[in-house]
Amino acid sequence: MFHYLRREPGFYRRLFRLALPLIIQNLITTSLGFVDTFMVGLLGSNELSAVTAANAPIYLIQVIIFGLMSGLTILVSQYWGKQDLDAINRCMGFAMYAGLVIAAAMAAALFLFPHQVLLLVTDNRTLVEMGAPYLRIVGISYIFNAVSSVYVSMQRSAENPALGMKVFAASMLLNTFLNYCLIFGKFGAPALGITGAAIATLTARIVEFLIVLVYALLCRRIPLRPRLLLRPGRDTARSFTKYATPVLFNETMWGLGTTVMTSILGHMTDSADMLAAYTIMGNIDKFTTVSCFGLAGATAVILGKAIGEGTDKDRVYDLSWCLLIVSFLLGLGLAAALALALPLVFIPYLYPLFSLSPLATEAAATLCVVYLILLPLKSFDISNITGVLRSGGDVRMATIIDLTPLWCVAVPMAALTALVLEAPLPLVCLGIYSENICKMPLGVLRLRSRKWINDVTRRSAS
Repeated sequence: MFHYLRREPGFYRRLFRLALPLIIQNLITTSLGFVDTFMVGLLGSNELSAVTAANAPIYLIQVIIFGLMSGLTILVSQYWGKQDLDAINRCMGFAMYAGLVIAAAMAAALFLFPHQVLLLVTDNRTLVEMGAPYLRIVGISYIFNAVSSVYVSMQRSAENPALGMKVFAASMLLNTFLNYCLIFGKFGAPALGITGAAIATLTARIVEFLIVLVYALLCRRIPLRPRLLLRPGRDTARSFTKYATPVLFNETMWGLGTTVMTSILGHMTDSADMLAAYTIMGNIDKFTTVSCFGLAGATAVILGKAIGEGTDKDRVYDLSWCLLIVSFLLGLGLAAALALALPLVFIPYLYPLFSLSPLATEAAATLCVVYLILLPLKSFDISNITGVLRSGGDVRMATIIDLTPLWCVAVPMAALTALVLEAPLPLVCLGIYSENICKMPLGVLRLRSRKWINDVTRRSAS
């Protein structure tokens, strides 16, 4: 198996150059959410739980935007291999239309009906009242984020991952500063608490959008062609719909499953404690998997470009195994780091910062133990589904492999152990993460079939 790791000179340097900016970009993006969580957590456990409940529907918007970005990557990486800049502009234009429509519709729903949306997540009226103002404001921010994310994704798929790293770094720094000012009332600003965190996020997203707009207007590497952006054409619409719709459905249903998981914990007897623990573990998960998703993003670009260039299927297959083995080894390394961090950092230093109750601390620690055991499998699955299978246009099977374990195993197991049986905490945690046990065998079977290797490009319409 490890003979797949023998590659031509310079291959791992290229992989590192692609993956590192993506990892940093993902780390920065994740930090935006963590900054909100950390600073709001300093206000108290109820405030932390309220933001957790509010972020459940917000997370659904995030995964939809991620779905559009993933669908765009499938097409752009292969068109980049052919150097078809017209087709890239058309694909980007269609993705922006879709992102704006979806983000605006969901932002309107969150603005007009925040209480009703939050009641779907938790029946704790105190958390609903605290989280509603946050939900209204943060929803609007994703209208701007949809456009900037699509453009950054296009540049990333064309082997320019550094743009996203720089844009989101500026956004994170601004968001952190404004959080400090508006949550706690520093530098003459009013102390707005949760609402201040939402205003900070919205402001950072607007600035992020403006930076991307200026860069796009000045970029000569892939110049904007307004005629193609505004009128992408039916051929592009059909291609994008064929390959991006299953990805969008995948990410939406995956995000909905995660939201349902939050809702299950929100209806437990000790809902505030469980939600607080799940929030902290969720942020640890996001920080841990930034490397996994960065490597998966680089995998998608490398394989997509190779397929677009007409590389032989056997070479593409060997290359995919190399990248997946690297991903599995990355997961092992991250799991070992978490195993050390839990007793040395998390329990004595991190958890006390959030003023967790003894039950919430126990839940957070148990979630971490179960998570790190399954992390190598999770890392492999991320690269296989979002990197390998999608890069070859095998989006339908990737969707089946990703969603079936979540909806048919993890969600029922979590509901059964948490709400019906009221099982011991370790079993509840195992139920939450049980999907990772099922995905890898299914993914390997599809990988070995080689049916996922497809050239999805077509000539651009004139």
